[in-house]
Amino acid sequence: MKITSLAILGIILSGTTVLADNGKPRARDIGLEIGTIAPGKYNAITDVEGVRVGHHTVNIGDDVRTGITAIIPSDHDMYRYPVPAWIHSGNGYGKLIGETQAREFGEIETPIILGCTLCVWTAAESMKDWLLSKPGEGQHTINPIVGETNDSRVNNMWNKDAMKPEYTVAALENAKTGSVEEGSVGAGRGTQAFGWKGGIGTSSRVLPESMGGYTVGVLVQTNYGGELMMNGAPVGRELGQYSYKTQLEQARAGEVPMDGGSIMIVVATDAPILSRNLDRLAKRGMMGLARTGSIAHNSSGDYVIAFSTNPDVRRDRGAREPVPSKTLTNSAMSPLFQAVVEATQEAIFNAMLKAETVTSTQGTLEAIDVDKVKEILEKYNVTNYDQKLSPVGGQN
Repeated sequence: MKITSLAILGIILSGTTVLADNGKPRARDIGLEIGTIAPGKYNAITDVEGVRVGHHTVNIGDDVRTGITAIIPSDHDMYRYPVPAWIHSGNGYGKLIGETQAREFGEIETPIILGCTLCVWTAAESMKDWLLSKPGEGQHTINPIVGETNDSRVNNMWNKDAMKPEYTVAALENAKTGSVEEGSVGAGRGTQAFGWKGGIGTSSRVLPESMGGYTVGVLVQTNYGGELMMNGAPVGRELGQYSYKTQLEQARAGEVPMDGGSIMIVVATDAPILSRNLDRLAKRGMMGLARTGSIAHNSSGDYVIAFSTNPDVRRDRGAREPVPSKTLTNSAMSPLFQAVVEATQEAIFNAMLKAETVTSTQGTLEAIDVDKVKEILEKYNVTNYDQKLSPVGGQN
């Protein structure tokens, strides 16, 4: 049976959870301002016009703590007019369905789904059914884009309840514009960052008109390690979490050291650029990741999916004649690069600050102590930069 919609199927998602905003602060709420380019209205990937985000969070029994996050680039017919895109593999230890076709054509034709490691195949199948059930969508193949991180620290992803088709449908059906829930929600329910609870985070930047006036939005699913740095302040070291601390302790105890962790970074922009410059844009996401303290461990799946929503760079896949595209030159890219680096950093910090502690029989991931973070940031004098340097662009 094909998955169509929640209304048609009448699905009752027992054991699942819809979480309201938890009241915890985002980075800017505690004076942690990243970079000099100002954010958009929602400081989220949805500041890029047309982009929608949906979550479905799953808590079942004492061991399932997971979820799905869907990013829908546009409401237009994405099969006939694919969205220019690129996928950059910073470190390729992961399962990313649809990567090779996206890189071959420089386009994506479906929403982007994020979930747990063993959820990707179920998620791809259910998104395929959801798309092909729509009017006019059933006469072709599709290339689903589905990424993952391993949330098994608190989620029993081998439990059949951790990966049901209706979770993906719910996230797609829930997708909306405006503010985006962050922290321990959707695909971030069971994930970590730097040894603390991580999750879903997002941020945006709006260039001033003199640099094109374009918007860049980033959404992350964090699940990686390293040494947490915030605006240069060694927060991880100050709080006793630093590179290889746990591994060294395990080695002394005769245990096998754990390595790695992963992150999915999704970059959206309304700038008119095609796959080659989207590749360049995606690479800058890794620079933003590095600034937070990651080294991209050996067994870390670090991927950046970048796409442009600008109608001027969409091309009819059935066209047989040359199709002109109005695109930016290379020399116009640098402000966009900076926007991606800044927004990636801030999205990661938002994911951590908004996250709540999650516990199961698999283990516990503690939320970072926001009050202690604030003390450290103030100690190193790295807060309230906007009072010291006027930002450019954005919605202030």
